[in-house]
Amino acid sequence: MRAKATPFCLLLCIVLLSSGCASVLLTGASGGVAYTVTNVAYKTVTFSFEQVEGAVHAALKRMGIKEAGKKKIENGVEISATTARLKIYIELERITGKTTKISVNAKKNVVLKDSATATEIIEQIEMILEGRK
Repeated sequence: MRAKATPFCLLLCIVLLSSGCASVLLTGASGGVAYTVTNVAYKTVTFSFEQVEGAVHAALKRMGIKEAGKKKIENGVEISATTARLKIYIELERITGKTTKISVNAKKNVVLKDSATATEIIEQIEMILEGRK
């Protein structure tokens, strides 16, 4: 049985690791934040791009995270921020006039990422958008 299982496990690992679209859904207080295989947290919200961008700035300020820059990307912006131990990249992508995708990549170093901080940033953005404290 072991000889049959090994090729299947190997194939499954190759498929999962080579797919940039694979994700895991973790449910939190915000109703669910998804993660890509590369451990980037993301969520689509039903708020305009401008509302979400304003909420990002407010959330980072609330969390004591220093903004480092902003650049345009296809269909949106990337906001970079830093802490003593993290480099954070927040991408906002305009899906429609009323829908925006938020992606948060909180890097500890080249390999390790901080998914808890990425999730909390998204949750803080949502709380601000929904008028919750």
